[in-house]
Amino acid sequence: MITVDVNQVKQQLPKLIEMSISGDEVVITKGGKPVAKIVAFARAKKKRKFGGAKDLIKISDDFDKPLEDFREHT
Repeated sequence: MITVDVNQVKQQLPKLIEMSISGDEVVITKGGKPVAKIVAFARAKKKRKFGGAKDLIKISDDFDKPLEDFREHT
């Protein structure tokens, strides 16, 4: 966590914004007490692509076949 006095923010704002984008928590203080925080917006998640795992997962031909252990329950 990085703390910066409100009087220093004007001179360092671009640097503080970059620090927050990098994941640092930037707290602005006034008289030694926290009054605000600079945080980066969460980046938009990539949309899922249908069929993105194609050919990565194999399902055996007997996938739906009843298991021997449960034969007595069917």
